[in-house]
Amino acid sequence: MSRTVDVALADRSYPIHIGPGMLARAGELLKPLARGALPVVTDAHVAEIHLAALLDSLGKAGLDAHPIVLAAGEGTKSFAGLEQISRELLRSGVDRSGLIVALGGGVIGDLTGFAAGIMKRGISFAQIPTTLLAQVDSSVGGKTAINTPEGKNLVGLFHQPRIVIADTDVLSTLPKRELLAGYAEVAKYGALGDANFFNWLEANGAKAIDGDSEARVYAVAHSCRMKADIVARDERETGDRALLNLGHTFGHALEAATGFSDRLLHGEGVAIGMVMAFRLSVQLGLCDGQDAERFARHLQACGLPSSIGDIPGVRPSADELVGHMAHDKKVKDGKLTFILLRGIGQAFVTNDVPLDAVKAVLSA
Repeated sequence: MSRTVDVALADRSYPIHIGPGMLARAGELLKPLARGALPVVTDAHVAEIHLAALLDSLGKAGLDAHPIVLAAGEGTKSFAGLEQISRELLRSGVDRSGLIVALGGGVIGDLTGFAAGIMKRGISFAQIPTTLLAQVDSSVGGKTAINTPEGKNLVGLFHQPRIVIADTDVLSTLPKRELLAGYAEVAKYGALGDANFFNWLEANGAKAIDGDSEARVYAVAHSCRMKADIVARDERETGDRALLNLGHTFGHALEAATGFSDRLLHGEGVAIGMVMAFRLSVQLGLCDGQDAERFARHLQACGLPSSIGDIPGVRPSADELVGHMAHDKKVKDGKLTFILLRGIGQAFVTNDVPLDAVKAVLSA
């Protein structure tokens, strides 16, 4: 049932191994890439559930693993977290020809990849994503970063992993809310460029969420294949790769307005942001309202939030959200960049969007 997807980047190409039981195979998969000390970076929550199994696999392969356990949560993806992991890595004894392993969700993957990219001017790293969101999105493509009070992912670099190992069995240990947040990124791939995949999700997405192994492997592999194809065409996000940010301009602003807290998980912000992108597209006369409602209904049926009103606590104002958008990485020449849609599977990039229309959507 396992699948392998290749990210084609010439001499920096790498495989994504997807399927059940992959954690037990991690030692054999990493052995050809490891040299000397092998730091394994994770967080306290993931360590409790999965670290022992990974260390067992690495030990059986004769690898010299050095666990580094950080605090769980988005707050670790910060300058303070970067300093901590950098010093821990220096103490681990890893050298420039070695390998650093990231075991965890997007926070650990982003932070570890960033630290690996700047450590001794660049050390290779491997991604072992333990959340659905990380398996289908953040572990693939080489984007690494930390957050600042000014916004999400504003300090970082491109540093491709050498390998991604996505064990779909570990998804069964996720809280339902976190699993759903990852599913938003799966739905994104159907919305941005594959209407047939979205049709499949309408028929099978609930099975994948509920634990059907075959459906999960297919959903993760298809999402990874779509992302790999886009990254191969546009590694540095100068063109097509921006499509992967569908919902993120709105979503990142919502995350910043809620303090990058548990009030709103990243995938939940993306879910709301994608619905807003559809509604902005309808308002601008670009997209049929039926497609927008169909997409929103699917997210709602899965249990995802679809409007700002679904976020607990005080609602951020349209002006506050626009202020956060002004710090977005995708701002060019003072203009906000949006990914809009002509229909399900038909996303495109534009920076020609009237601010009044954006505020109207944010206020609805």
